[in-house]
Amino acid sequence: MPSPDCRLCPRLAAYRREQRAAHPGWFNAPVPSFGDPGAWLAIVGLARGLKGANRKGRPFTGDSAGGLLYETLGRAGLARGSYTGAADDGMRLKGAIILNAVRCVPPQNRPTTKEIGACRRFLRPELDGLSNLKVIVALGTIAHGSVLRAYGAVMARHAFGHAAEHAIPGGQRLLDSYHCSRLNTNTGRLTPTMFDAVFERALEMRG
Repeated sequence: MPSPDCRLCPRLAAYRREQRAAHPGWFNAPVPSFGDPGAWLAIVGLARGLKGANRKGRPFTGDSAGGLLYETLGRAGLARGSYTGAADDGMRLKGAIILNAVRCVPPQNRPTTKEIGACRRFLRPELDGLSNLKVIVALGTIAHGSVLRAYGAVMARHAFGHAAEHAIPGGQRLLDSYHCSRLNTNTGRLTPTMFDAVFERALEMRG
């Protein structure tokens, strides 16, 4: 986990300082992962949202993407409680944990290739620390690529596609999904039914 004042990425560090000055009551630091330390399922997202996790201090909290994700996890039996958009709403995950490819908030929610690579040093150790891990769900192409590179997989052999499945070094399985962003849900690229199916498949892959 990066320090609260991580300086690996100068652009992200400068943006974090700007947000701390503008919003001193916000979390405004690399956001830790959230969920069950004994998880068999890891959900990897893109980066922290400016008014979501960067504000609230919990992944996928305070934005529309979080509402869909936590509701979907609840239907799959992987979450307990009611999501309200607040980090203290009592939401708990069972058998699942949420991580991000990039731990800090990037301007316009667009990390650079260099920033994604710099943050990957935190992803693989955290995944390796999950002794029960069997399935990884990647939300979007950046998360997909970051997971594959973290495991040293050959990218050309693993094309991203919604509901696509991949065997990765170490024995785990990678399952792709379109990101549950407002853009994807508003355009119909990702529907609640499609998202439910991803986690239903993850449960089947658990064995």
